[in-house]
Amino acid sequence: MSEQPILTAFRVQSKACESLGSPFMARLCLLLAENFPAEGVVWRHIANWPGDVSPYGESVPLRLTGALHALVLSSRLPALQSVYPPNDQSICDDRLLEAVLSAVEEEEEFVLQFLRNAPQTNEVKRAGILFPGFQYIAKQTNLMDFRTSELGASAGLNLFWDKFSYNLKGTLWGSAHAPVLQEPDWKGSMPAMHPLRVLERAGCDLNPLDIDKADERLRLLSYIWADQPDRIAKTRSAIDFAKTQPERVTKQSAIKWLAGRLAQQSENTVHVIYHTIAWQYFTKADQVAGERLMQEAGQLARNDSPLAWLRLEADKETPGAALSVTLWPGGETKILARADFHGRWINWLV
Repeated sequence: MSEQPILTAFRVQSKACESLGSPFMARLCLLLAENFPAEGVVWRHIANWPGDVSPYGESVPLRLTGALHALVLSSRLPALQSVYPPNDQSICDDRLLEAVLSAVEEEEEFVLQFLRNAPQTNEVKRAGILFPGFQYIAKQTNLMDFRTSELGASAGLNLFWDKFSYNLKGTLWGSAHAPVLQEPDWKGSMPAMHPLRVLERAGCDLNPLDIDKADERLRLLSYIWADQPDRIAKTRSAIDFAKTQPERVTKQSAIKWLAGRLAQQSENTVHVIYHTIAWQYFTKADQVAGERLMQEAGQLARNDSPLAWLRLEADKETPGAALSVTLWPGGETKILARADFHGRWINWLV
C-alpha cells in the first residue's frame, strides 16, 4: 500500500527546507511525516484534505508549520516556544513532537482557522536579486527614472526596493539609514551602479496582506522559518518602513490590473513589470493573457518610454531560479542570473 499523500508531502517539504538552509524545519517536517497522528480533529482534517497537499499544490505542511510558528511568535504557548529557535535545539525528537502535538490539541480552533489560507510570504531578500536587474534595465535604456508595477505583491514590501541599501560584492548603493540592507552572496561580474529613481510605484495581489493589521503581520512573519532570524529581522524592518509609506497593494486579479497599468505611458521613464516566484501560481490562461498584454504594449513602446518585464521565477534548470528580463522596443529576452529562491545568493551571468 502506498504512503498517504500527506506523509509524502511532509517528506518533500523537509528536503526543500534542508536545501534552503532551515535544519529546524527540515527536522520538524520529517518528524511529522514519521509520526503523523491517527487521531485528533486537526490531524484527521489534514489527512482527509480534498486537494493537492504537496508543496506544488496547496502546501499543507507549510500551512500547519505556519500555524505553529504563529503560536510561537504570539507567545501563546510557552511550552511550544521552549522547543523552537532561538532556544537550544539539542532537545530530543520526543520532546519536540510532544510540544507540537500538545499545541495542536490546545489551540485546535486557531490551527483549523489558519489552515484555511494558503501560505503567503513576502521575501524581502529577493529585492537583492531584483536590484541588479533594475540596474541592467537602466544601462540598456539609458534611463534612470522608473515607473514600477509588481504582480503578486503580497504585503507590498518589495514595492520599496529602491529605499533599501545594497552591498554587492563590496559595491555599496543606497543610504546608510535605509530600513533594510541586502547582501546576497555574489558570483560573477558586477553591473554598473546608477542613481535610480522610482517616480511612481504600485502592486496588486489576489489576496494582499494588510500590514496595518496585527493579525496579518503575524501571518506574514509566521511563514518565515524560525531558525532563519535574518529573514525575520529584515521582514520586520521592511514592515515598519512600509507602514510609513502611502502605497498599499491593490486587491485585484493580475490581468485586469495589468491591463490598466499598461494603458498608461510616461515619457523619459521606464515602466517595469516585475514579480518574484509568483508567475507559477497564475493559471495557464492568465499567464497567456498577461504575456499577450505585455507583448501588445511592447509594440507601442518607444526608446523614450520603454517597457521591461523583470522576473525571478523557477524554470527547469538548477540551481535556484532564473532572473530574466524582456525589453521593448525589440522584445529581446535575456537571462541575467541564477539566484536562490530566498535571495541568499546570486550568480550573475551577463
